[in-house]
Amino acid sequence: MHEEIRRSVNVSAEQSEVWRALSDVQRVASWIRIVGEVREIEPQRRYSAVLEDRVGPFALRADLIVTVTAEEPRLRVEAAGEDRQVASRITAKIDIDVADLGSARRVDVSGSYDIIGRVATLGAGAIRKKGAHVLDEFMADLGRELGSA
Repeated sequence: MHEEIRRSVNVSAEQSEVWRALSDVQRVASWIRIVGEVREIEPQRRYSAVLEDRVGPFALRADLIVTVTAEEPRLRVEAAGEDRQVASRITAKIDIDVADLGSARRVDVSGSYDIIGRVATLGAGAIRKKGAHVLDEFMADLGRELGSA
């Protein structure tokens, strides 16, 4: 199962404040409610995290390795891992771009995620719905913390 994502939000925070927030992996992870136990492996570059959620009849718990590449005004996040209990593999590639609009900043989130295995075969519709919900929550939290414009 492959899903493309794309969302934008305008915020009133200054460029430096937006960049500082997006560069704080623990803070960003707090905006993704299904991600927990984030640990730094390599300073400001590699992390481990746990993705945990319920998808239909499945309890999903995947250990992820997350790589962050940051070059202002773009952040690239790549994550990969698997849940051995439900025989599923998860990968994601997300770009976060910040554009200065003068009195506001636009934060664009784009990319894709793939889920392979039993959970994807039996729950693709539920996964797509849940993925959209998680992304909407993320953008709402980002906007709340950085002042929606």
